[in-house]
Amino acid sequence: MDQSATVRTYLDFEKPIAELESKVAELRAINSDDDASASLTDEVAKLQQKAHQALVDTYAKLTPWQKTQVARHPDRPHCLDYVKALIEDFTPLAGDRYFSEDAAIMGGLGRFRGRPVVVIGNEKGSDTESRIRHNCGMARPEGYRKAVRLMDLADKFALPVITLVDTAGAYPGIGAEERGQAEAIARSTDR
Repeated sequence: MDQSATVRTYLDFEKPIAELESKVAELRAINSDDDASASLTDEVAKLQQKAHQALVDTYAKLTPWQKTQVARHPDRPHCLDYVKALIEDFTPLAGDRYFSEDAAIMGGLGRFRGRPVVVIGNEKGSDTESRIRHNCGMARPEGYRKAVRLMDLADKFALPVITLVDTAGAYPGIGAEERGQAEAIARSTDR
């Protein structure tokens, strides 16, 4: 996606950075409309440097609560982002072989730095449609059973497992409980 088309979400403590980056965007828009003047280009470069330094300074002295906010940032990468960036030849595997597929748990085979691996992770989704499809990362019993199936596969073929955990917790629905949510969680942590 075009970086200029991306709308970034700023946390409260990042507002000074947001203001600087907004000014940079405004100057770039002016600069693209007119003939590029050297002074305007210099001003954009200075503001970019100032914004970068503000970002470095801000993140160097975060409070514990601000660190928590960053960890929960709505724009943070999710499981599929890491898989796309780090795992070659990824082949997703689906289903728990008992009830159905749970898209909140992503898993499959791939290569990390040339070595075969099994990848298992929570996927929350990045927009409304994908969040609904992935149930906001809240696994049902099928997801936990899929994770166990993938761990057993890794054990059988002596493959390392890369886990990417980012979950709000198990799905608390009645249907999930009826299908053995507690047992599925217990079995998945017994590995």
